[in-house]
Formats: sequence, C-alpha cells, structure tokens
Amino acid sequence: MTDFDPILLTLPSLAPSLAVEILPYGLTFHRVFVQADGRTHDIVIGPEDPRGHITQKYTNTIIGRYANRIPIGSHTIERNGVEAEVVAELNEGSRVSLHGGPVGFDSLCWTRLTPDTPPALFTEAELAHLPPLSVATSYGIFRLVSPDGDQGYPGTMSTEVLIALIPPVEQERKYVEPGQVAPSAEWDLGSILYVYRAKVDKGVTPVNLTQHWGFNLEASLKDGEDTLSVKNQNITIESDRIVARDADSLNIGNFIPVTSATEHLHEGQKIGDKYPKLGYGEYNTLSLSFSPFVPYRRYILIESFTDDYYAFAPRTVKIPKRFPISEFTPKLDLLKDVLIPSGTEDATRGDRPEPVVELSSDKSGLKLVFETNRMWNLIVYLPTLRSWGILLLSIFSLANSISEDGVMFYSNAWADPSKGARKKIHGGSGIKDHGDGYVPGTAAFLEFHDILAAFLDPANKDGNDTLLTSDEVYHNYVRCDVRFKQPAN
Repeated sequence: MTDFDPILLTLPSLAPSLAVEILPYGLTFHRVFVQADGRTHDIVIGPEDPRGHITQKYTNTIIGRYANRIPIGSHTIERNGVEAEVVAELNEGSRVSLHGGPVGFDSLCWTRLTPDTPPALFTEAELAHLPPLSVATSYGIFRLVSPDGDQGYPGTMSTEVLIALIPPVEQERKYVEPGQVAPSAEWDLGSILYVYRAKVDKGVTPVNLTQHWGFNLEASLKDGEDTLSVKNQNITIESDRIVARDADSLNIGNFIPVTSATEHLHEGQKIGDKYPKLGYGEYNTLSLSFSPFVPYRRYILIESFTDDYYAFAPRTVKIPKRFPISEFTPKLDLLKDVLIPSGTEDATRGDRPEPVVELSSDKSGLKLVFETNRMWNLIVYLPTLRSWGILLLSIFSLANSISEDGVMFYSNAWADPSKGARKKIHGGSGIKDHGDGYVPGTAAFLEFHDILAAFLDPANKDGNDTLLTSDEVYHNYVRCDVRFKQPAN
C-alpha cells in the first residue's frame, strides 16, 4: 500500500449509510460518503486523484504541530517551570508560519497501526470498546512521530489518531412517495469521530491539532451552480465573538463581538444571507473603540479578506484536552461516552458536551452536528491602580483574561477554478488544472482548534496555553453526527 491508496472505513452493514476513505498521506479524509434517499453523496470537496492533495493543500488533511498562524522567529515558551525555544519557520507572506511550517503534518505519511504495532497512547479500557485491530473495518488508529526540532518545534512528539465510524441506534425509516408530505422526523445515519492523542519525550512544546476539512452538502446533487455553492446551506455556530487579527491574519489578542459584526452571527440562517463581499473568512482591517466598562476591547470591522476564528461561548466541558501522564493507566477511559450511538432523544450523552456547530441543507436533507471537548476557560484578572495613595481594585478587564477555543470557518473564498481539480461526483472532470475546479464559495471549512497562537499570550500562562510538557498527554476529539430529513417534494 502506498501513501495515496485510500483506506475504506465503513459502518458494519450490508448497505452502510456512512463510509470514509482515509489517505495515509496527510491523514486525509479523501471522501466522506453518505447514502440517503437512494442517493450517494460525497460531502467533502477535493481532488479526484488522491495525489492531487500534494498541490491542493490543506483539503481535508490533518494540521500540525500547530494549527493556523503564528509569527515567525524565536519564541521562548514555559509551562509549569519547564522552558524551551520555538523557532517558527516562514511559509506564508513575510511574517507568518502557517499550519505547522513548510512541511507540516498534512504533508507527511501516517502509519496505520496493527496488532504487530499496537497503539501506545490509547489504554486497554479504551481499546476494549473497539473490535480487534486485526479485523477493524469501521475504524483505524494512525501514528506519526515528529522528531526534535521538526519545523522549529522542540521535543520528539508522538501523535496517534483514532478515526472511527459510529453506527446509530436502530431506527424506523419511512420514505414518502412523490406528491406526499415529507415526514418531519430526522434520522441518524451514523457519526464520524476523530480523537487526537500526543506525547512529547522531553521538555515542553506547543501543540494545536485540527482537521482542515471542507464540506458541501449539495455538490453531489449536480443540480446547477446553486448546488455547487454553500450559500444556500444553513449554519449555526455557538459563538459570541471572533478573534481580531492584523493584516497578516495574526492574532492581536482581542475579540470582535458578533453583535457588532452581524455577518458573523450564525444562528441557523443561510450562509449567503449576510455573505461578506469576499466570503468567509477574512483578514480583518480594524478600528479600535475601547471602553473599560465592556468585558473586552471592541473592534469595528472595516474590511474583510480570509478565514475567521469563532470563539465558543461559555459552556461546560468535562472531558479534558490535556491530562497528567500519571493518570494514563490501563483503566483510563475517555472514549466510553464519545462512542455512544446517536439516534434516540433520550440517549445519554455521558460527559460529552453539547454541540457547538451545525451545518445543514434543505435541498439534500443532510445535516452535520459537531461537538468537541474544546473548552472555554476564564482566568480572573483583577488589575490594580493607585489613586491618592490608596490602592484600589479596578473593574474587571477581560481583554487579556479570556482564553477560549473555537472553530475556524472558511467558505473557500480563494478558490481558483483554473487550478486543481473538482471531483466527478461534484460535476467536475476530475482533471487537474482543467479549468473546471472549485469556485469561491463552494465549501464550508470547519477547523476545530485552540485559539490562535495561544502560547504567546501571557494571560494564558499555565492555563489554556496550548503547551504540552513531557508529564502530560494531549487529548482532543471532534465528533460529527450525520443526520437526514427527507426534503419536501
């Protein structure tokens, strides 16, 4: 098997409603097949030929060691008294290290683990929920070892990723004939789960992993240009602010409330309802309007250009994304709840948090519901000031005390149809640089990761700093429940 031979994962059924093709190259979701109402959909965009991912970068691949943008150069990092140096390498513009550097995890080959090379970062209790590796068809566990100094990051980091399909509970599905009223019930077709685990051998290193996948729930209908666009698809993001960034899309340490940039208030409406001139996302040109009586500095959006980071609103998250290695025992089980099948209203969620993003299509009837253990942390910060010789507690200023996780949303705004290829199932020829590639606005990229360059913000020290020491284990998951409601005739 080569790096570009797809590994097919399917649900245990003669006619599975959900299947994925995974490439070892970049741990890429090459295809995500959904079968519903007699149709087969591939709900992620991308090239027809698996080797097309070499040039159509960041299309459904993993991102690492560090997602999104950080400034280039040398950065001293410290967590719990452990120090190291990061030398971020240039690969975008003149100031930016993007997605882990010039040769990130997206460009490397991952190894699928077998009984002869078993997982080291998943416990006996967790593996007991899954079929034996020797007969696994609905999941795979993959490993990559990043050496000390790779792309300027310290420490040798071993990463293991579980990708699994979770069947739904048994449900009665009734399709209607043409002319009949469509039923109101939604059916669960199954769930896609990925779980990231990582461990560094010494010192401390930044880690911020994500999957850079781009969805289109209508493209496989091939019913005109409207179905190639995501503008008629509906999106909900449980966020009340986006990150303010400079002209190179680097985090400047503040937030823009969505109430003052309502095109970023996503409450189930169509993506195209308040579509920015250049699409989602965007570089932000900002005007500052600061008042000490608001919980964060207010920036006014002046001009927009690339992807947007939405910080999740406050919520309860019980599943840790980093835990002491002393807790990594054979009995540790962080998979039990995330493997619970969907499909019943009274099904327990266990410790799983509530969903944070939904993407749906009225035309195809498909819906994706995302959850993650990305969390929101509040570090109470009470600055002080001296007035007339008296030390006073000032008002709360959360401008530098809110540490959040969230999702990057990008609508494929910079797509160029003259470059790359569009899948045949999406109406393309599948031929590279044939002139019929994807156009702007043809995908909803949803990248769940920690806030941009969090380890550079002093307010995150020893908190949600995206740093991992050798006495900790990184644990992050995203689950996508796939649902279907028969469209109206």
